[in-house]
Amino acid sequence: MTLSRRAFMALGCSAAASPLLTPVALASAPFDQRLVVIILRGGMDGLGVVTPYGDPNLATLRGPQRVGGRGGHLDLDGFYAMHPAMAPLWPMWKAGQLSFVQAVSTPYRDKRSHFDGQDILEAGTQDEGGTPARDGWLNRMLQTVPGLRAETAYAIGQGEMYLLKGAAPVSNWSPEVDLSISPQGLLLADLIMHDDPMFRDALAEALELADGDGTAVSDMTGGESPQGTMNAMQRARGGKGHIKVAEFAAKRLREDSRIAAFSINGWDTHRGQTRGLERAVGRLADTLMTLRTTLKSEWKRTTVIAMTEFGRTVRSNGSDGTDHGTGGAMILAGGAVKGGRVLGDWPGLSEADLYARRDLMPTRDVRAHAAWVIRGLFGTDRTALETSIFPGLDMGDDPGLLL
Repeated sequence: MTLSRRAFMALGCSAAASPLLTPVALASAPFDQRLVVIILRGGMDGLGVVTPYGDPNLATLRGPQRVGGRGGHLDLDGFYAMHPAMAPLWPMWKAGQLSFVQAVSTPYRDKRSHFDGQDILEAGTQDEGGTPARDGWLNRMLQTVPGLRAETAYAIGQGEMYLLKGAAPVSNWSPEVDLSISPQGLLLADLIMHDDPMFRDALAEALELADGDGTAVSDMTGGESPQGTMNAMQRARGGKGHIKVAEFAAKRLREDSRIAAFSINGWDTHRGQTRGLERAVGRLADTLMTLRTTLKSEWKRTTVIAMTEFGRTVRSNGSDGTDHGTGGAMILAGGAVKGGRVLGDWPGLSEADLYARRDLMPTRDVRAHAAWVIRGLFGTDRTALETSIFPGLDMGDDPGLLL
C-alpha cells in the first residue's frame, strides 16, 4: 500500500513513535554468529522496565508508577526489579541469557524529537546539528565484512530500516502494516481523518491489512460518526505482527542470514503509562521468547540488542505518564550473552544527579555497548568501530557483555 507524506504528517509525533510499517532487514555474512537489533520506537521508559527500586528518591519522583504494571515487580539483584510483564523472560534471566544496561543514551540531547532521536540512533553518529549520516551504523559495519551477500529479497510492503541503509547488500521484507497507535494518535486521527476521504481511505487500507477480517474497514468507510473511526482503530490495536516478524527473522537466521533488524512500536507513554508500558513490554517479551523458540539450537550463537532513541522523564506527569527524556536503558538477550546482570554506572536520582533537573543522567554512550557486542561477535577492528562505524565514539573499557 502507499500512504502519502500528508497522511503521515497528520499523525505528527505519533507517527514517529508508532510507524505504520514494520520492515525487517536481513543480511548474510561469512561468520556463524547471529545478531538481532530491535529498535524500540517511541522512547522506552528505562526506569519502568528495569526499575531501580533501591534508589530512595524513586518513590517520591514516580509515586504509584514506582514499579509499573500489575502483579508486582520481579526482583533482580536487590536494587533493580524487572517489569512484571517480563515474567515470561524470568527463566531466560536465570539462565544468564538476559541482561539490562541502565543510564545509557545516544549523544542526542535536549531537543527530544522522535524523528531526530531515531535518526541519530540508527545512524550511530554524533548529534551534529541534527544531520545524521546517510547510512546506518549496522550497514557500515557490514561494509567491513568481505564476501558479504544479500539474502533473497522479499518485496512485501514498503519501508526500510535506516539502521541497515547503505552500500552493503541487505534484503528487506515487510510482513504487514502495524497499527499500534497511542491513545493520543487515535484521538488525533479521529479528529483529522473523519471528514477527509484521502486520510480515511488510507487508514482504512492499513486497518484492512492489520485486522484481516474487514470488520474495522467497514466501520471506517461506511460509518458516519467519529466514534466509528475510533472503534475501528482501537480494534486494530494489539495484533500479533511482532510475533510474525520475530518468527520470520529467526527462520532466516537459521538458514543463510546472520543479521536481522526490526522495530517494536508503542513506547511513547505520555499518558496512561501503567497500561501502555505493560502492553509494550509484553510485546517485547513475546518477541524475545519467539526468537529463542524459533532459533532452536542457533540461539546459543545469537545476541539480541534492544535499544531506544531516548529515555523518559524521572517524574510522572499529570496524565499518569512520562515525557521525553534523556538517559534510558537497553536490553541484551541471547545464548551468546553473559547475562543475569544489570550493567551500567547508576547516577542516582537526587535533584543534583539529574540531567537538566528532569531526566536520568546518561553515564555511558549506548553506541559503546553496541560496538563491544559487534567486536565480540565478529572481531571488528576497534579503530573502525570508533571512527567509521560509530564516528566520534570512545568505546571505553570492555564491559564484558558476551560469553
